[in-house]
Amino acid sequence: MSTPHAPQPERRYSYLGPRGTFTEAALAQVPEAVGQEWHSVNNVGEALADVAAGRSDAAMIAIENSIEGGVSVAQDALATIPGLRVVGEYLVPVSFVLVARRGTTLDQVRRINAHPVAYAQCHRWLDAAIPAHGHVPASSNVAAAAELFDSALADAAIAPPGVVGLYDVDVLAEGIADSDTAVTRFVLVAPTSRPVPPRTGADKTSIVAELSVDRAGALLGLLEQFSTRGVNMSLLESRPIGDALGRYRFVIDLDGHVTDERVADALLGVRRFSPGVTFLGSYPRADRVPTVVEERYTDAVFVEARDWLRELLSGAPVD
Repeated sequence: MSTPHAPQPERRYSYLGPRGTFTEAALAQVPEAVGQEWHSVNNVGEALADVAAGRSDAAMIAIENSIEGGVSVAQDALATIPGLRVVGEYLVPVSFVLVARRGTTLDQVRRINAHPVAYAQCHRWLDAAIPAHGHVPASSNVAAAAELFDSALADAAIAPPGVVGLYDVDVLAEGIADSDTAVTRFVLVAPTSRPVPPRTGADKTSIVAELSVDRAGALLGLLEQFSTRGVNMSLLESRPIGDALGRYRFVIDLDGHVTDERVADALLGVRRFSPGVTFLGSYPRADRVPTVVEERYTDAVFVEARDWLRELLSGAPVD
């Protein structure tokens, strides 16, 4: 007699909600998340805390956008909340509309509800079209529109175009982002107990590094760990540590995987400069573009160099 298969346990994913956000669109790109429980939260810290505490299996968060650069609140959270690992990267094209309660006209708008990141991506249009406006921060792009009906603090909201299918609003303006090719980069964050995804040849590695001393050339010494090994940095941003003026940590994305010889060797070098370096993860690039490596930085060259040194130390003949 056959034994019935036990039901697979449901996995839980936290994301910045409510429904309709760009973060939800990023989570929809994760095959393993399809058909699982999606838990809407109010901010990045809450999403990552869910993962750290074991309440969620993973969280999707925005980490960078093509107009304003890194999302500082996400970078700071990843740098300070222990037990987290980035396991995936996803890209979402973003565009925005200005919406308002029915009957509101553009000339009546004085205060605008918007997520701070979205507001920053639309400031040129806003300054030109509504120069005397005020900004009311919202927890997410969709929440900005929803809050129009809960409060009179704002006259209009910056929101994704799809919000018109969720709320009874008028669209006062379309395409208000400062760039019509804007893209936001999201990362899927899991516990460190989850294995590092295998190398694909089109990977990124993310770390956070702090300088142990503040002296001339200290940052150059850190960065040389990558340049001398042929490791390209696709992101380098500084964030204040917060314990004193002039103290910064560096959020760094590298082209390559931690199991690539050149990347592993560079991380060993970084460890000397930054004893508190945090490995955030190695994961497939969202665009799946393979990393091009010069011949002198391939795995085989690093392996041959180690073999050469081993022979020197063993006293064996060296060609």
